[in-house]
Amino acid sequence: MQSSDNAATPLEGIILVDKPEGPTSMRVIERIRRAAGGVRCGHAGTLDPLATGLLVVALGRFTKEIDRLMGGDKKYETVIDLSAFTATDDREGERIEVDSAAPPTASQIEQALQSFRGSILQTPPAFSAVKIGGRRSYDIARRAMKAAPSAEPSDEQPQFTRSAPRPAHVHDLTLRAFEWPLVTIDLHCAKGFYVRSLARDLGTALGTGGYCRSIRRTWSAPFSIEHARPFDLLPAAITASDLIRIP
Repeated sequence: MQSSDNAATPLEGIILVDKPEGPTSMRVIERIRRAAGGVRCGHAGTLDPLATGLLVVALGRFTKEIDRLMGGDKKYETVIDLSAFTATDDREGERIEVDSAAPPTASQIEQALQSFRGSILQTPPAFSAVKIGGRRSYDIARRAMKAAPSAEPSDEQPQFTRSAPRPAHVHDLTLRAFEWPLVTIDLHCAKGFYVRSLARDLGTALGTGGYCRSIRRTWSAPFSIEHARPFDLLPAAITASDLIRIP
């Protein structure tokens, strides 16, 4: 049942959530909808279950602003493991070990990162919501995995039907730390960039493996993670005072 505050003031606005690892973006939406008394809700950009960080949730008439909010720039922190590939390009998939003759140096990683700055073409992960011939890419990939005969793990990347490369733009890409096999990168990108694809493509460029150990969204224009509420601390009953209004 909605509170008297909810009944007096329509629930219209934005709530910023710091999503933990585990729940899906839709689970976050469902919890907020229940706490808001069934008000219409939507998010401005999915975070995978293994990803953490800023999820922008719109309520009421502000759901009409979702397309505009989704079009804004994003910032991420990611840790990439160069010792293996996975089918999902993150920790969810089985590791496919890569035997590198010698680990790359920080200088070599920085040089490889140069090719991912600015306007680029990027192939989305096989396990993504991109449509290929009217079907979701992740559905095609799952069907291919079920149909494939069991085999010993190989040192090659898994082969899936992938969507065509698409334009993406990276405003800034900073190598923050490196200790083999882990690379920590700060990323500022435009809409439509796949962090998991960066991990895979960086590993390919270096002649190593590459998958995301972690992904954290820290900014979704114009909002910062600093103003987000932890998912576990969301109020049991959301009121108008919990929401942000945007112009």
